[in-house]
Amino acid sequence: MTDRKRIPVAVLGATGSVGQRFVELLLGHPWFELRAVAASDRSAGRAYREAARWLQAAPLSPEIGGLPVRPCEPGAVGDCPLVFSALDSSVAGEVEKAFAAAGRVVVSNSKNHRMDPDVPLVVPEVNPDHVELVRAQPGPGAILTNPNCSTIGLVLALKPLADAFGIESVNVVTMQALSGAGIPGVPSLSALDNVIPFIAGEEEKIENETRKILGRLDGARIAPADVTVSAACNRVSVIDGHLECVSVKLRKKASAGDLESAWRDFSAEPQARKLPSAPAAPIVFLREDDAPQPRLHRDLGGGMAASVGRLRPCPLLDWKFVTLSHNTIRGAAGGSLLLAELAVARGLLK
Repeated sequence: MTDRKRIPVAVLGATGSVGQRFVELLLGHPWFELRAVAASDRSAGRAYREAARWLQAAPLSPEIGGLPVRPCEPGAVGDCPLVFSALDSSVAGEVEKAFAAAGRVVVSNSKNHRMDPDVPLVVPEVNPDHVELVRAQPGPGAILTNPNCSTIGLVLALKPLADAFGIESVNVVTMQALSGAGIPGVPSLSALDNVIPFIAGEEEKIENETRKILGRLDGARIAPADVTVSAACNRVSVIDGHLECVSVKLRKKASAGDLESAWRDFSAEPQARKLPSAPAAPIVFLREDDAPQPRLHRDLGGGMAASVGRLRPCPLLDWKFVTLSHNTIRGAAGGSLLLAELAVARGLLK
């Protein structure tokens, strides 16, 4: 795809934490060209550099910084056929439906439509065929969804095991970074020297989304996977990177070497198609006793790889391990970009 054929895109909710990640990752993207940024009414009409409190490490380019922030309305973002949504769930549902009804393809990072029967919930290395579900959606546009940030790291680690051995049950305890709460996020006096053992709705998302993602495409519906998932979620004082302690019960017996080989050998459609945002290795297995760690390993594969380590027998189930993924890159904006690339590669968006 040449620069002249790059697809014009807009970002909704562009001033927030995930919206800024979208903007950062779209700069210089070979397939997509950022043409419009949109946000709330209080930001609309201002230059993006003024409306957004830029928090990313990469500097904001003058060109993007000078873009006017537009209202989150289909008629306000020009002729962009592809829209990335980083909107808050309090407004995302109706806004995304309006864009789809106006003929736009919406790739959403919000929770609102993830469990809709005709909306694909996709991690491109795990269930790429589920994107075909958009063909069952009525109307001229479509909605595709990126899962919850913690769900993504979990299912990436589970997929090779599910394919090779089958999975009967999963127990997961998450330690989730502060950036997952957005801007302004968790108050400092609540976050420092503390662990908060509650994130509203998070446990239910992980339990339900995992079954949908690992499920089977059956015509115009998803048959959920026959796996029991129990999740407990905690907010911890880490900036980026969600760490998850996972125990699994497999349907077939497997050794530690079998599991390690399944993770090390894992590759999928995004790698075969060489999609721009796909990491060369979607899973990185680490043998160190104290790995993975957020500070050391969240940026593997440009923030798009999940790292797995601390594999050992589980006295309750079969095996337990730790997995880590970058929550605002793989778990949000980067995962959504990869999903859009997959949709383009499969001919669902031109």
